Amino acid sequence: GAIDAQVMGPRRKATKLQPAVVGSGGVELVLRPSEPKDYINELSHEVLCHIFRYLPMKDIMCMECLSRKLREAVTLYLRVVKVVDLCAGRWWEYMPSGFTDSSFLLLLKKMPDLEQLYGLHPRYLERRRVRGYEAFSIPGVLEALQVCPNLLGVETSHLELVEAIWNYMPQVHILGKFRNRNGAFPIPAENKLTIPITAKIQTLHLVGVNVPEIPCVSMLRHLYLKWVRLTKPQPFKDFLCVSLRTFVMRNCAGPTNSLKYVPLVTGLASARNLEQLELVRVPFLGGLIQHVVEDSWRSGGFRNLHTIVFGACKNALEVDLGYLIITAARRLHELRIQPSLTKDGVFSALKMAELEFPQFETLHLGYVDEFLLQCKMSHPELVKYGLADVIENPGIITDIGIKVVNEVFTNIKYLLIYNCPHLHNPHHWITDQSRWSRLVDLTLVRCHAIKLESFSQFIELLPSLEFICLDQMFREPPKGCARVGLSAGTGIGVSSALVSNQNSNNDNDNNNNHHHHNNEANLPPAPPPVNNINNNINNNNQRQQQQQHNGKSHLHSYSVVQQQSQHSSKGKTPLRRSNNVAVSVAVLVDQTKPQVLESSCEKSCQVTSEQIKADMKAAADNSRRTSGKGIATETVETTADSGTVRGTGSAGATARTGVRTNDSTEGPSGAQTGDSCTRETGLRHSSGPACVDSLEPRGAAVNNASRRPTLLTGQGERQPAGSGSQQGQASDEDFIPRLAVRRKRMADKSTSTSDPVTEDDHVQILSLKSKNLVGITLTNCGITDLVLKDCPKMMFIHATRCRVLKQLRVESAPIVNRFDYAQCKKLDMEQVLDQILRMPPERNRIIYMRPMHQIDSVALERQLFQGPYPYHIAIVHEFSNPPNIRNKVRIRSWMDTIANISQELIKYEFFPEATRTEEDVKKYPKYPWGRDIYTLEGVVDGAPYSMVTDFPWLRTLRAADPNSFARYDFEDDESTTIYAPRRKGQLSADICMETIGEEISERRQSKRGVFQRVVVLFLHHCDTPGEPVEDDYI
Repeated sequence: GAIDAQVMGPRRKATKLQPAVVGSGGVELVLRPSEPKDYINELSHEVLCHIFRYLPMKDIMCMECLSRKLREAVTLYLRVVKVVDLCAGRWWEYMPSGFTDSSFLLLLKKMPDLEQLYGLHPRYLERRRVRGYEAFSIPGVLEALQVCPNLLGVETSHLELVEAIWNYMPQVHILGKFRNRNGAFPIPAENKLTIPITAKIQTLHLVGVNVPEIPCVSMLRHLYLKWVRLTKPQPFKDFLCVSLRTFVMRNCAGPTNSLKYVPLVTGLASARNLEQLELVRVPFLGGLIQHVVEDSWRSGGFRNLHTIVFGACKNALEVDLGYLIITAARRLHELRIQPSLTKDGVFSALKMAELEFPQFETLHLGYVDEFLLQCKMSHPELVKYGLADVIENPGIITDIGIKVVNEVFTNIKYLLIYNCPHLHNPHHWITDQSRWSRLVDLTLVRCHAIKLESFSQFIELLPSLEFICLDQMFREPPKGCARVGLSAGTGIGVSSALVSNQNSNNDNDNNNNHHHHNNEANLPPAPPPVNNINNNINNNNQRQQQQQHNGKSHLHSYSVVQQQSQHSSKGKTPLRRSNNVAVSVAVLVDQTKPQVLESSCEKSCQVTSEQIKADMKAAADNSRRTSGKGIATETVETTADSGTVRGTGSAGATARTGVRTNDSTEGPSGAQTGDSCTRETGLRHSSGPACVDSLEPRGAAVNNASRRPTLLTGQGERQPAGSGSQQGQASDEDFIPRLAVRRKRMADKSTSTSDPVTEDDHVQILSLKSKNLVGITLTNCGITDLVLKDCPKMMFIHATRCRVLKQLRVESAPIVNRFDYAQCKKLDMEQVLDQILRMPPERNRIIYMRPMHQIDSVALERQLFQGPYPYHIAIVHEFSNPPNIRNKVRIRSWMDTIANISQELIKYEFFPEATRTEEDVKKYPKYPWGRDIYTLEGVVDGAPYSMVTDFPWLRTLRAADPNSFARYDFEDDESTTIYAPRRKGQLSADICMETIGEEISERRQSKRGVFQRVVVLFLHHCDTPGEPVEDDYI
């Protein structure tokens, strides 16, 4: 107990020490028999009340039953308390359960001076009192609140309770942010709220609620409406919220008549302090905002906006957006622009206005709301639930427009571009007038025509760039086309030379669309749905006509078509030239596009024919593709096309998980089945023919991509490495004898894309040279090699589901230290690890990998421990599924401590430093290769892990007893993670060195040196069957 006595502060010497009793905190209490003193009871009531101010309400209530003195103190405290929080500051949680009407009344009666009651978030409230049953009900809560005469405000998140307070206690304010917790889409019928004019509330955040109208609420500052159904025919007729600062309306079911939005816009103009305006899928009248701005700007309307978001507003015109931007120029920070307004003209007009935008930082072009990208409902379903009927095409901005963007917004820091197929050469975006000198963060998603070399040049020319995020970029060109003179991906069987460049790009790029799916980790690009060349051509013409009526005819033919197309894509009809297939595809596509894309209004968004063609194709294949994943067809649409921009969204998720439908050749569209194999996931239990890879030997999984035949043109033209050209599998099987799968043919012999040829992945090298680049994130990109040419500040590389990414070359990137490769099917692990470990040991490095095939751990250990790598190395095998990142996160925190100890010893204590030259390697040809290798094993959250390593110090530190710095407020200990330094109090290298003195002297005597740096390879085996697992962390 002596040490603890010091910790606990000064104490009188005890005459006789009892055996130490370990208290609840784990700290030993020393008891003296003479006078077991109750210090707390000696404190005065005032001091106790002061202490209570720091305790959660729940704990104060528990004090009542401990002693008379404490009960008196609690009573005194409650008598004067003015502010109480039932959730103890954790506003997102529910209040303690167990209250009934009578116990809650009793509590509030003890607090006569209560003014503000926070955290009134009951998990469940009855609507009315129940006879003979002690419930917690709305009338009961109201009765209790009325007991407090000085009550000014209450914070809650309960729809019916807030409405009752407004009705029966109108003088009471609603504190904080009112945000209902049971929001959903489709909007649940029971979620209703009527907002009275008298409502005393500043922030109203409604999600998935039925609201009759938005009246004039003078105090309201922040109004956020998401999935709100406005039930009255004229819901905005009295709308006037003069104090409003934020107005967000996303995907609401409001009036379809665009004239009914006039009072909404005029009401917003009179909120002079409005700072944030977000309109997503609000079908206001085109030109309305322009007129309102003209009328109100002199009196300050819209002058204070710092954020403007337009998404899927189908009638919005360039002038609406332009007038808002010009009016708000002085304060504008952020702008998100829907695809139909993402065009050169908007920016050239702003350039003519010659304005300054001193505070502007963030621009998002081709903006599509996340809900639309992830939602699994079809366009007709969304419309059925009351959302505006909007069909979007991709943005048509070109390189010229982007160049002008920087001439207008000279200080732009963050640029995100989504699905702009007419962008080709980013290095042309830089001119003397537009140097992008402040650009820090660049995100490109689905801009399929951007050229890789031009992109690399662009990056090198950006002086301040720190972060690059690429999603569905630099798609792999389709396999097989080059050999038979198809222009890549156009679907037009003509020599590439004859197809105009623009065209090919565009189309190509759209082929891309499908990439969306998150799961695409492994999918090769999907083949277009049509089944053979003639169709393809035919199809194209049809599409052109189709697209003339831009979206009008599509709607009615929708359902019929949809069915047709499903059949057509079954692939049973390879040679039928049916036009209706063509049409159907076209239409379908068009449909798909929409919600996906967002608002193109029919009038203002005409788009070039190639683009639409392309889009259609893309969409069509999407829809086919997705269906396989166990989503209803409609779903397909959205998902497909819209996939998630950020690479997580649920859509992808479903897609990914559902895959297993191999056997159901039936799925909504036959295509799906094949699809599953497309994944080349090396899935073993696939249903016979459907998955070609089932024929391969086990080890082949990785490669099989390269061994699968590419089939009919229509499909083949997009296939990567012959992978799973599933198309209709039915037909495939008929055409190609099964064995063909194994046979390799020579590429140059073939005359048709349907010959089973093995073609290597098209080499696409992303070469980075940038003086300020800190990190790059790649998702679903088609690059094969990443080269770090000269990146002095580069810290991390994240690559997820980059199907053909194979190699890493580090020429100069001394401090890059975090590498994440998840679900990159063809990654050459040995090569990548060798590159990383050969970097001069200037940093500790952690490499996280989620391989898609079994790893030969013995060979891996040999490669790392035997190689000429001057680091201590740890290989962690983690088997949690779904993946748990606790171990990974924790290792990052303590691996540095281990290295710091070694550095201190080498620098200041003349400790021998180990070397790892080629001679050292020759000297130790056999296990343990001159290293002290050991294994630690355990279980974290029910999943085993094992760590094979030669880290010094770690075993001693793990086995040591906690020291005086130990912290118990942290959930980890050795039972939940590999090593929990805070639990032991091992907070720094210095403290640790006191613990490991013996190991230090033993190592010194045996002349075993240490390395200054460490490398951790963290392998997550959840995807190794070749099936990517969905999870939130990727």
